[in-house]
Amino acid sequence: MAHDITTKEEIIQFRLLNQQLAFSKCKTVKSLLGLMGAMQAQDHAMCKWAVGIRLPGETERAVQQALDKGEILRTHLLRPTWHLVAVEDIYWLLELTAPQILLSMKFSQKQLGLTEATIAKSNRVIEQALTPDKHLTREVLVAELNNAKIRTDDYRSGHLFLHAELAGLICSGRMKGKEQTYALLEKRVLNKKPLNREEALAELARRYFSSHSPATLKDFAWWSGLQMKDARAGIEMTDKSLISVTIQSKTYWYSQRYAHPESVENTVLLLPAYDEFVISYKDRNVVLTAAHQKEAISSNGIFKPLILNKGQAMGIWKRVIKKDTVTLEMEFFRPPSRADRKRIEEAAEAYGKFLEKKVVIR
Repeated sequence: MAHDITTKEEIIQFRLLNQQLAFSKCKTVKSLLGLMGAMQAQDHAMCKWAVGIRLPGETERAVQQALDKGEILRTHLLRPTWHLVAVEDIYWLLELTAPQILLSMKFSQKQLGLTEATIAKSNRVIEQALTPDKHLTREVLVAELNNAKIRTDDYRSGHLFLHAELAGLICSGRMKGKEQTYALLEKRVLNKKPLNREEALAELARRYFSSHSPATLKDFAWWSGLQMKDARAGIEMTDKSLISVTIQSKTYWYSQRYAHPESVENTVLLLPAYDEFVISYKDRNVVLTAAHQKEAISSNGIFKPLILNKGQAMGIWKRVIKKDTVTLEMEFFRPPSRADRKRIEEAAEAYGKFLEKKVVIR
């Protein structure tokens, strides 16, 4: 039965539950990505913690193994940035969201002098280099492009790889030492999940609101990269599995199947940079006050790791990793209480276990 949502505090509590940050119901990395739909993965190290924080007891090594095995993949979709996605979902998500991303790239593509012929040639060179089933670093592929007389300076290489990803040609490959690689998508995905456009819109809406709600139409449009009319159509096609409530003149959509918000623990979380709990909403005032947004999000769009208390930001943190230790440096928006400090220590220990390193707090 649906529980009426009437306050900002309940919005926070329900989001903690649905985002699997409280009482996670997922057991594997793959099942988590299947529930979330996609998770922003701009920062490779932090996106693994974004998975780990939602799977208590999991390690960074296990998340990387899921990436290496191809159970989950890292590529550009939804918006023009990296995301993690379950292997079964990558094709239909690309087919649905790549056209809008390509449209948004037209201006920069022209500025860089990238013609359709150049992009097509680049794709052929990359495909040939990765055939039959190679996993190669960006550096190696850039060398192949240069050998083919394709310029890769002035951000051109980034755009060329982005085009190859959006075309469904390449995706993340296995790690090679400490370096990331690319591989042919068709070799990493054995079974496609065919969805027509209407089915894909509805499925993406169901995934988002099952894992991110309560959220608004604008939140969904922002996260998905869809135009407002398509985002609205997706909600309408969910077979009335979503209901809405208006709070302070904003309409929030959420699933009819919820745990009661009182079941959310009073915990402190060390959120990674670019975490879905923050970045997946157009309106971030629920988590961050206007003053704190300036401290947590830089003017050029860099989202810093947050210290979360009862679902609201109480500070930022950063890490310094050495062979056997990880040192956490914290900066608070307000002085933490003695109880807060105890919970912060517990959150830090959880992160240390994820990295399999000893934690030092400063």
